[in-house]
Amino acid sequence: MGPLHGIKVVEMSGIGPAPFCAMVLADLGAEVIRIVRPGTAVDPRDVLSRSRPTVEVDISGTEGQASVLDLIEQADILIEGYRPGVMEKNGLGPLECHRRNPRLIYGRMTGWGQFGPLAHAAGHDINYIAITGALNSIGRRDETPPPPINFVGDFGGGGMLLLVGLLAALHEVKASGLGQVIDAAMSDGTSLLSAFIHGLKAQGHWSNERASNLLDGAAPFYDTYRCADGRFVAIGAIEPKFYQELRDRCGLEGSLFDEQMNPNSWASQKQALSGIIASRTRDEWCTLLEGTDACFAPVLDWDEAPMHAHNLARETFVTVQDVLHPAPAPRFSRTAPQVPQAPYAMSLDQVMHRWSAASKSH
Repeated sequence: MGPLHGIKVVEMSGIGPAPFCAMVLADLGAEVIRIVRPGTAVDPRDVLSRSRPTVEVDISGTEGQASVLDLIEQADILIEGYRPGVMEKNGLGPLECHRRNPRLIYGRMTGWGQFGPLAHAAGHDINYIAITGALNSIGRRDETPPPPINFVGDFGGGGMLLLVGLLAALHEVKASGLGQVIDAAMSDGTSLLSAFIHGLKAQGHWSNERASNLLDGAAPFYDTYRCADGRFVAIGAIEPKFYQELRDRCGLEGSLFDEQMNPNSWASQKQALSGIIASRTRDEWCTLLEGTDACFAPVLDWDEAPMHAHNLARETFVTVQDVLHPAPAPRFSRTAPQVPQAPYAMSLDQVMHRWSAASKSH
């Protein structure tokens, strides 16, 4: 059933972080209704839309607004990811929603937040993480910061931050009886994710220069390397005993590798290690290092990852109607989430009947 069984969520359809947050809520057992514009096709390959019905509603008209408010009256949570003011323009802002349902938790997902000089400007993940310092820290020295996949801003600093806020408010409403607005900004969330780096910088252990720090590619024992077959491996042997394991198994002999934490030795150590790694294929390195305390892993692509033995053993991926999905996470000992469903369409009348029946049963 999932630990959030019985929780009702209205999701105003969007892209990226808000649907991801709604997906996780649905994975964990909440009943999520996804509101989309009329004529929006349901794509069974859309992983972010899984495990919840899609309902077509025109929120620009009074009839559609009234229908959404009827749903909101019964909901525990609302999620929206529009620019500030769009929900208010359509008669669905926090004031209108809380008049109908004072206990409603109103989750707002934006890049810049609900206020501030940039609040109404367009942007994407790369922009939101740029003003936090995070983007400047990614990449190789003397190169421009590369456009990263949108894990940091959209999904970590965005969708996950919104999820934490919603669950915290869901706990608090039990005591107060009152809902509240969650202003989740990707720029705020990315800054929060950077707390560890700010701590290291305050202690004098982190430089602004890319690829000059322990964890950003400067250290030879914490980087990726090309193998003889053109594929890559990842090494992360930070602790001395793990570094020694790496040395023993890879034959890193001689005084060159003695001073692990001396940054002045890193460039020559990395050059030597690169040559050693390039002498064998990725599979050969897996045979030698995988599963040991050398802190090693092969760098897998999207097709290889689901077939890795560890992911297979943990059933980290599942197939739903011939579409590969990451399985719900984390794991629960009693209230295990159900296997995801492909997204599907439902009429507004069907949703209202379902929610009304559920309310009577409780």
